[in-house]
Amino acid sequence: MSALGDLSSFELQKIWEGVHVRVLHGERITLGVVELDPGSHVPEHRHENEQLGMCLSGSLVFRVADETRELGPGDTWSIPGNVPHEVQVGPEGAVVIDVFVPTRDDWR
Repeated sequence: MSALGDLSSFELQKIWEGVHVRVLHGERITLGVVELDPGSHVPEHRHENEQLGMCLSGSLVFRVADETRELGPGDTWSIPGNVPHEVQVGPEGAVVIDVFVPTRDDWR
């Protein structure tokens, strides 16, 4: 596998209804470019992975534990491992980047 690639060459994987991701795995880190359909919902969930992310386009209402905020392009999130979170996507959909440590083996 080459160290260099093109995002469009990665398979678009369904995570939830209306939520799809293109995934790049390193040895200890996972990068996901997530495409969210307008009005879609990421149900409350938690995982052992620490998660950092940024909204590239669109809007979403993000809840991390007891904190809820509307986010748009350039806004970020930081979610410690095993903390519950969920997302409601705005009417125009959204594209976000998520980074996970350790790797998201469930996304392989």
